[in-house]
Amino acid sequence: MKRKLFLTLWIVYTSLSFSQEFVRGKYNFNSDWKLKSGDFSQAETNNFDDSTWKTVTLPYAYNQKEAFLKAIDDLTTGIVWYRKTFVLPEHAENKKVFIEFEGIRQGGIIYINGQKVGMHENGVMAFGFDVSELVKPYPFRNVIALRIDNDWKYSESSTGATYRWNNTNFNANYGGIPKNVYLHITNKLYQTLPLFSNLKTTGVYVYAKDIDVKDKSAAVHVETEVKNDFKAVKEVVLYVEVYDMNEEQVASFSSEKSKINSGQTAILKSSQLINNLNFWSWGYGYLYNVKTCLKVDGKIVDEVIITTGFRKTEFKNGEVLLNDRVIQIKGYAQRTSNEWPAIGMSVPAWVSDFSNKMIVEGNGNLVRWMHVTPWKQDVESCDRVGLMQAMPAGDAERDSQGTQWKQRVSLMRDAIIYNRNNPSIVFYECGNEVISEPHMHEMKSIRNTYDPHGGRAIGSREMLDSKEAEYGGEMLYINKSAGKPLWATEYSRDEGLRKYWDEYSPPYHKDGDGGTTHTNVNGSKVADASPYNRNQDSHAIENVVRWNDYYVERPGTGHRVSSGGVNIIFSDTNTHFRGAENYRRSGEVDPMRIPKDGYFAHQVMWDGWVDIEHYKTHILGHWNYAKDVVKNIYVVSSGERVELFVNGKSKGLGEKSHSFLFTFKNIQWESGRVKAVSYDASGNILSEDEKTTAGKPFRIKLTPHINPNGFLANGADVALVDIEVVDKNGHRCPIDNSLIEFSLKGNATWLGGIAKGPDNYILSKNLPVENGVNRVMIRSSFEADKISIEAKSQGLKRDKIIFNTIPFESENGLSTQLPNHRLPSYLERGTTRQTPSYSVKRNPVFISHAKALSNQDMVYNSYDDNELTEWRNDGRIKTGKITYILTKPSLVNECVVKFSGWRRKSYPIRILADNQLVYEGETERSLGYITMPLKPVLSNEITIELIGINIDSDAFNQIVEVDPNKELDMFKETDTENKKGQLRIVEIEFYEKL
Repeated sequence: MKRKLFLTLWIVYTSLSFSQEFVRGKYNFNSDWKLKSGDFSQAETNNFDDSTWKTVTLPYAYNQKEAFLKAIDDLTTGIVWYRKTFVLPEHAENKKVFIEFEGIRQGGIIYINGQKVGMHENGVMAFGFDVSELVKPYPFRNVIALRIDNDWKYSESSTGATYRWNNTNFNANYGGIPKNVYLHITNKLYQTLPLFSNLKTTGVYVYAKDIDVKDKSAAVHVETEVKNDFKAVKEVVLYVEVYDMNEEQVASFSSEKSKINSGQTAILKSSQLINNLNFWSWGYGYLYNVKTCLKVDGKIVDEVIITTGFRKTEFKNGEVLLNDRVIQIKGYAQRTSNEWPAIGMSVPAWVSDFSNKMIVEGNGNLVRWMHVTPWKQDVESCDRVGLMQAMPAGDAERDSQGTQWKQRVSLMRDAIIYNRNNPSIVFYECGNEVISEPHMHEMKSIRNTYDPHGGRAIGSREMLDSKEAEYGGEMLYINKSAGKPLWATEYSRDEGLRKYWDEYSPPYHKDGDGGTTHTNVNGSKVADASPYNRNQDSHAIENVVRWNDYYVERPGTGHRVSSGGVNIIFSDTNTHFRGAENYRRSGEVDPMRIPKDGYFAHQVMWDGWVDIEHYKTHILGHWNYAKDVVKNIYVVSSGERVELFVNGKSKGLGEKSHSFLFTFKNIQWESGRVKAVSYDASGNILSEDEKTTAGKPFRIKLTPHINPNGFLANGADVALVDIEVVDKNGHRCPIDNSLIEFSLKGNATWLGGIAKGPDNYILSKNLPVENGVNRVMIRSSFEADKISIEAKSQGLKRDKIIFNTIPFESENGLSTQLPNHRLPSYLERGTTRQTPSYSVKRNPVFISHAKALSNQDMVYNSYDDNELTEWRNDGRIKTGKITYILTKPSLVNECVVKFSGWRRKSYPIRILADNQLVYEGETERSLGYITMPLKPVLSNEITIELIGINIDSDAFNQIVEVDPNKELDMFKETDTENKKGQLRIVEIEFYEKL
């Protein structure tokens, strides 16, 4: 059984074996809120009548029901008020009281008992206030009220500057309080909260040093910021206990006694070497509870529990290492909103786990949240499921200046302080595009100040030649490095609905058909929307083609390598789109997290830290066609060869391309079974996949997914229900699109699902399955009840399921059961193996120096490990010649090169090894690097020579996300298309293939 973290802090607090003066409380403050859209005079006062307002449990965005119903730029904006009445516990008199918001959108003013507490405006980050002097003790009914404005053009009150990340393309505007809220009650000698905005405090910092993965040991350090609000000096000892996931104490240690004066803030530190540690890893979300206690005269006066994990990271030689093992980045660039239909981003914590764990189960190892910092719930979820994260601050596109740059710096500072104890965060991202070196230095200094020991690289998109950034990587293109790791921050950006198998299956969608209702980010019209209206076959194949670019340059393939990349996106999103629908369908799962074929394609290709470790095969599509259908069958497999069988008869071996794609042309469909078998080079079977013909649709099948702790009657928990149409044998009918009619009974709210049709069927109780399956969601109410869902459709046997919601204890607006209460960690991948993650495929042959017929002073640029420099001749064919002198005579049999204009230009060249011809031809256009096989000749010099005019025509005109004429590709020469005699080399490498 999976071991569970003991996250119920109240139980832990009250089970201490030594004496205590006061138990610090962290309360779930999500219950019993009222909200109403509009602006209302005196709504901050205690006697304001809110009896007609909507009662909700947070997190709850006031416009969340519009998610996927409306396009992102049509989401409702304006003023909304939230109010809540609460009573403090009896023991809270004369104590410190803090309010913590994980975030609001966009700007809000906070009031308590009619008094203005303060405001928060960046719309992203957590913040908090000391409200000790504003709240009144038990039994007074305190009132907290917020006036929130989520206007797209909201401007900072003190400067008038807008926030660039409040953007109608990337950042879905779920307004109000879409995240969790907590109340903290502490003694007057207390450890601060990690909420720099407003409070100016940094909280507890837990980190490991001297990590020895092999010996399973590390020195665990604790630094905690302590404030003394008593009127007297206090002599304090920091006492630390560390608990593993079995709730066993594995260490305890303490600091020396320190004097803290009245009104003083001090940092207390303590550390100890701990043995037999379980290190957090990919798919192994092993976490510890680190309890930090303040003791005065031997009695505990304050304590905090930090749930964290320990892992070792390094960023060197173009590689990323986790726990001493190289890991190639394989994952997704996901919108930070991470939303679901009709509920937006405000899902319960277990649903965040459900979604993020799917990435890990699909063999993804990293999620790059886009543009803005993720909310704490997703950060903690990635800790539990073992999913690395790249955490941004806030950005739209490009660098910022003035006030808007200061806003970004402040947000990064707050985000680092708030999230620095979360082991899943491995990268800090400073911008969605390149920023200046001074700006990168400023961001890096913040990291060095607040998280110097967290083992996290800081960088930005692009930043390929930066001296400050510790990682980089472009969108779409392939980058390599022998120094800091470079990985693609977004690739494979095409779109397609899950509903469309192919043109042979209902509703018979021909690949690419459909118009567009939107424009590009820069405002230009989408001239050709076909890449945004793919079917599943085409979309999955495109994913294979694009990933292969990074796979062939992975660690083990040379001195300079690619550290991988992230596909955009994981789940379809209510953000910028270009195809026929009003939301983006680039996801490998749909908005309800039902997989498309692209999900399974990635699961095959990504099964390993670098090289393939477990072989898999997946047949794209289904096996329920009409009698006369003859079509190509596509198989994604990590084997060397794949053979296809139809009803036991071999159809031969597939045509292999792009490392993983096997094509079987013109296969005649016949009812029964199709099977794909993959083999290694010696003919041994590695893996298999098969699909069978389903019978006629017979009945509806419902399958629930609920909170591991039970379906909570708290007004915020949800249950997911899968709906399948199956045949008499229980097999899903993959081309059935029946309209299902649902009925709900009991104390719950219908949220429904999504499908292609009017208003995307948002909130509708009539919902079609698509390809035989769909999923709906219901939300609990405030009272425990028996909930039933019945599904019926004409001609199908109906089904019914029953839930029992369980009571949720909340008193006077406070609960001790936190939103992530006892959620289990995902440990299925196990501990990090201490074996190499890749084998060496070829040996580099190093260049000593080079000589050319023109621009001799630039020749080093062509092998300097810097993709923002190049060597080029003077534009005449006869000077298009460069000779590389090797460090020793070598049998070179591969040349890897990145030519300028790589996606547009084809260069007719020949390659000579000590004057012997070893290659001649026109170079392939690409999205980065190409590998040219050479006739192996023992030589000391390799010459590249232009033998004709180069050809200019974009080979990737459907990939419109990146301008083919951008500076990086053409190196700022506006008239390059007119220079047909150019030879231009960005980076060149030579290899002896093993």
